[in-house]
Amino acid sequence: MAKDIEASGPEAGEFTAKDYTDPPPAPLIDVDELTKWSLYRAVIAEFIATLLFLYITVATVIGYKHQTDATASGPDAACGGVGILGIAWAFGGMIFILVYCTAGISGGHINPAVTFGLFLARKVSLVRALLYIIAQCLGGICGVGLVKGFQSAYFVRYGGGANELADGYSKGTGLAAEIIGTFVLVYTVFSATDPKRNARDSHVPVLAPLPIGFAVFMVHLATIPITGTGINPARSLGAAVIYNKDKAWDDQWIFWVGPLIGAAIAALYHQFVLRASAAKLGSFRSSA
Repeated sequence: MAKDIEASGPEAGEFTAKDYTDPPPAPLIDVDELTKWSLYRAVIAEFIATLLFLYITVATVIGYKHQTDATASGPDAACGGVGILGIAWAFGGMIFILVYCTAGISGGHINPAVTFGLFLARKVSLVRALLYIIAQCLGGICGVGLVKGFQSAYFVRYGGGANELADGYSKGTGLAAEIIGTFVLVYTVFSATDPKRNARDSHVPVLAPLPIGFAVFMVHLATIPITGTGINPARSLGAAVIYNKDKAWDDQWIFWVGPLIGAAIAALYHQFVLRASAAKLGSFRSSA
């Protein structure tokens, strides 16, 4: 049991100890996990959550492009639609809702990059991580497939909601945008779900899905003009598979390499810089 020593009182003359427990590192390969229904229930939850996420968000993107198409909606079309702000809210809001719904079942990853980061931090086993990523990618494909089925007249015409590097930006810029955007997201996930933070700041109620959803919202505002905002390989793959045009596939590597690098940096930063520094500070205070 670790201890966290905090100052209290007006002059910080008294110290109180708060107990918190870090969960043990997940085993690299846990074969016994394959015999448990809880694993498959979590995998199903990830599939359904990613399906719903892609259906709502890609439908929002297609609807916005149709509403702002002057040839389809008239000369005032440029003033219509939800705008980039509305698209960002759709992505961030759906993450808030779905993480809230699935956090107690699967952890509410809904993103291979998040799963990869948590795997590197030994929060999930390799078996669970691989099954989650497969479920997320299949859910993304099915979710975009539903959008195409319901909006077949507009889906291909308006780009299928696929992530593509915008004109005027280099591939290096797009890759950097995806790395930084995913770092913001995964860093927020680690911070919002940190058991040590929850123990230390127990007087401050934190609804973990809220900052995670806001992180997605803010990153979309910044990177929609550059890459359309991936930061989720399942989202990018699902749209690319159903849209199936060369441009979407040519840029697809950016939406895998960038998010995985960003997630890895966030995991290393949180686990080996922030948490390590905090542990040393706690030991110093305890010895004092």
